[in-house]
Amino acid sequence: MLNEAVLVSRAAFLGDKNAYSQLVVAYLSPIRRFFFNLTNGDEERSKDLAQETFIKAWLNISSFQAAAKFSTWLYRIAYNLFYDEIRAKKPTVGIEQAPEIGYDHSTDTHLNMDFAQALSTLKKEERTAMLLFYMEDQPINKISGIMNCPAGTVKSHLHRGKEKLANYLKNSGYDK
Repeated sequence: MLNEAVLVSRAAFLGDKNAYSQLVVAYLSPIRRFFFNLTNGDEERSKDLAQETFIKAWLNISSFQAAAKFSTWLYRIAYNLFYDEIRAKKPTVGIEQAPEIGYDHSTDTHLNMDFAQALSTLKKEERTAMLLFYMEDQPINKISGIMNCPAGTVKSHLHRGKEKLANYLKNSGYDK
């Protein structure tokens, strides 16, 4: 793959679809994984959201400013897309009546299901920060850019998220 900055420039200024395709190939898997974890294992929804992310990025690539890395900008689009979708959906059942969230893959263990359930107990900001930091190996400053909040706030989300996950897993019997 050519230098990321060259590919972004070619896509943004020349409308080079081949250059953009190389960016898609480079970031498709991480963006899908990000959505997969945010959606508690809903693979089809993850694929759809990833596709929407790349379409939106292509349509707006000319507005990309090199003040941030392309990946930060792309994750920001993904983050906004996911939470816009959540805000647009009106809850039809109360939280007490909602079905238990978990992965539906038969090869997953109870721990994965419990972890998915534990993640679903976090506030959206905590879950996003945890997934970006621990699952996507993103640094605090990049998460700050993606979530559009100060680095200290990201650290707070991570701290609260870790505490909540630890308590959930401990109460589920994983401390033995």
